[in-house]
Amino acid sequence: MWRTLISSAVVLAVLMVVYTVIRAHKLGPVKKLAEKSRALSWLAAFAVPAVLVLPFLAINVYSPVIVLFHLFMFWLLSDIIGFVVKKLSVLGRESEDSLAADSGGAEEQQKTAKKRPYIAGYVAIALTIVVMSFGWYNAHHISRTYYKEQTSKAVIEPVRAVLIADSHLGITMDGEKFAKEMQRIQAEAPDMVFLVGDFVDDDSTKEDMLAACKALGELKTTYGVFFVYGNHDNGYYRYRDFSSVELRAALTENGVTILEDTDVELPCNVTVVGRLDRSFPGRNNALALTKGLDHSKYIIMLDHQPNDTFNETASLADLVLSGHTHGGHIFPAGQVGLLMHANDMIYGSKVQIALSAPGEEHPTRFIVTSGLSGWAIPFKTGCKSEYVVIDIAPQ
Repeated sequence: MWRTLISSAVVLAVLMVVYTVIRAHKLGPVKKLAEKSRALSWLAAFAVPAVLVLPFLAINVYSPVIVLFHLFMFWLLSDIIGFVVKKLSVLGRESEDSLAADSGGAEEQQKTAKKRPYIAGYVAIALTIVVMSFGWYNAHHISRTYYKEQTSKAVIEPVRAVLIADSHLGITMDGEKFAKEMQRIQAEAPDMVFLVGDFVDDDSTKEDMLAACKALGELKTTYGVFFVYGNHDNGYYRYRDFSSVELRAALTENGVTILEDTDVELPCNVTVVGRLDRSFPGRNNALALTKGLDHSKYIIMLDHQPNDTFNETASLADLVLSGHTHGGHIFPAGQVGLLMHANDMIYGSKVQIALSAPGEEHPTRFIVTSGLSGWAIPFKTGCKSEYVVIDIAPQ
């Protein structure tokens, strides 16, 4: 399967390069160069996508592909719109000049058409630069998102939780930058901090991992820092310079509570339940995790991937916190994930209702964060990067 996917991606990339080079050959300066040297003009046409795409090879192989994809899509869309506008313009001129049309007039129209600048190409290039710049900013600039939750349950006092996810150390965030973000989070005066997976990735270094764990250990909270694994935390390709055992040890040594289908009761009448990620074999059903809990307490469930909302609603959890989707990351990847039922949510907040007893409704609030970073690609065209502050208070 992987060979098929990789082969298909390579073929698609080649087709995108061919298309953009052929269309770049229609740009005014390149056409002028073709009058002097055909070979140089094609070299210049190739340089147009190359200048936009190849610099990102310094990051990884995925980044230039994303830029190329946007250039190709914007160029194709601009060409289609340009073609439609041109046809409508020609039809309009033909209706106006139908009585005066002659062979000389037709030749003049053809000359005028040839002199017309190839606007679609410039529009495509401009759009690519603007959207990729916007995506770069979204990926590297971390915003604060705020929610306020009220509950009828006997939470002893208002508590403040901070939700972070998907730092994927190594792509837009190293250990030093992660530590600076923890300073921002400390300024929020959190009672608890939840790290819901994909803390590290295959490209993360041991140095960054240790620095980030140390920053988590320096957080001063009322009730602690809680962690659940994401699908990338144990690594897929096993080429990073630290093991999963070393990650676990670093988190534990810095006072982070790791929850793996386990729960912890807090003195403020809040119970935190942490689920194993769905990529882990043998994880428990959400209903089994809450079956023996005291439901008079406010139950917060941590689950890296937001794709089990039905069972989590039925489990009568009060608040479910997730990440994983990166808020859509590269548009329209999030929407495709919804259509394929890979996720139940992309980003934001929603409430689902279950019956806790005959005629008695129980609401479960779901919050999905776009995360501090994203996987492999230093752009976010589908959403911003963020950490989330949640105030929970009795009604």
